[in-house]
Amino acid sequence: MKVPLSFVLNGEEHFLMIRPNRTLLDVIRVDLGLTGTKLGCGQGKCGACTVLLNGEPVNACLILAPQVNGKEVLTVEGLGGDALHPLQKAFVEKGAVQCGYCTPGMLMTAKGFLNKHPHPTKEDIRAAIAGNLCRCTGYKNIAEAIHSAAYESGNSPADSERDDV
Repeated sequence: MKVPLSFVLNGEEHFLMIRPNRTLLDVIRVDLGLTGTKLGCGQGKCGACTVLLNGEPVNACLILAPQVNGKEVLTVEGLGGDALHPLQKAFVEKGAVQCGYCTPGMLMTAKGFLNKHPHPTKEDIRAAIAGNLCRCTGYKNIAEAIHSAAYESGNSPADSERDDV
């Protein structure tokens, strides 16, 4: 049995017929061909599959696709449009992209976090990405990139000591 699914993905409306037990991650990757969102653990513990659902970071591997009916989803492919998003630029400039597997989830977690906390402290940033696993252990550079993106976007981080993120 299939059920209808209608949602907005990266600004584009999609109408699908899916099995009700399919995850949002499966629909994004398999049905819609957007492979930037990664499958990591499949249990919501690593954050590789993080997307924004109505602006909130969620693990797409834990969300059943019918739960997004009528909602908006943003993936890493929709983050910057035709140009790099400031977070993406900062990740490149600060060396926060190593193997790249965690990068989409980290970017989406950071985007959701900065939307709500435009003036983060370094401690706030570390807490925000704590649910995302970086197998390369690049947390220092990732946190620095997020801090830098907040600063470069015209926000003034609460703490100005940018060297020791």
